[in-house]
Amino acid sequence: MEVFDIFFLLRVLKTTLEIYTVILLVRVLLSWFPNLDWGNPLLATVSSITDPYLNAFRGLIPPLGGLDLSAILAFLALNLSQQLLGSASMSLMAGGL
Repeated sequence: MEVFDIFFLLRVLKTTLEIYTVILLVRVLLSWFPNLDWGNPLLATVSSITDPYLNAFRGLIPPLGGLDLSAILAFLALNLSQQLLGSASMSLMAGGL
C-alpha cells in the first residue's frame, strides 16, 4: 500500500469520526427534550447509531444526580481518536514525501 493510500484512509476515518461527533451531539441535545417521539424513523436512526457507543461509557460513569455524564467521556474519546488520526496522517505525509 502506498503512503498516499494510507494517508487517504486515515483522512477518511478522521472525517467519519467528525461526522459521527456531530450526530452524537445532536443525540445528546435531543435528549434534553423528554417529550420527543423516539419512534420517529429519523430519531430512531440517530438513537440506533449513537446508543451502542454511549452505552459503552454508561457503564464507566454512573449517573450523578440524574445526569448522564457518560457523553462527556464519549466526546473525549472521539476527540482523542480524531487527533491521533490527524497526527498520524500528517506525520505520514511529512515522512513519506
